[in-house]
Amino acid sequence: MRWAAFERAAPELAALGTAGFREQHLCIIGTLAADGWPRLSPNEVYFPGGELLLGMMRNSRKSKDLERDSRISVMTTQCDREAKRGDFKLYGRAIAITDPDLRRAYADTVFAAIDWRPIDPYPLFAVDIERAAYIDFADDHRLLHWSAERGVEELLHPDDDPNAGAPSE
Repeated sequence: MRWAAFERAAPELAALGTAGFREQHLCIIGTLAADGWPRLSPNEVYFPGGELLLGMMRNSRKSKDLERDSRISVMTTQCDREAKRGDFKLYGRAIAITDPDLRRAYADTVFAAIDWRPIDPYPLFAVDIERAAYIDFADDHRLLHWSAERGVEELLHPDDDPNAGAPSE
């Protein structure tokens, strides 16, 4: 499910993600390196035409990871130890964007944001979202999870679980 469909399926959760991503137009992505180890990388994120798009430098290791194995995790950045905003995470598969109109819209969006335009060819990916989650450690203590099969679920937050941290038998 692409971003616009996710917004329709889980509007509150998508709004929490959008707010976090738009703070700095930055996210952390997780990919799988050729040797199987996880790779974490900062990445810019923009939303032209209702799409969550991730542009990358030509021949970057993260783009090569995604060309080889499309599995991806995308997370809002958290640059505050006090965690005034929760963490939003997406899990899915990267989809290479080849549509010239969408690529042009992405380049225009980047230019409007940072006065720089990516020059083709460059890797550009959308995310086919399979799962999403949000956790907030502020006073709200919210834990939300979404999947296409189950929809949005509000789960017991680890800080509110009386059994969290209890030794198992």
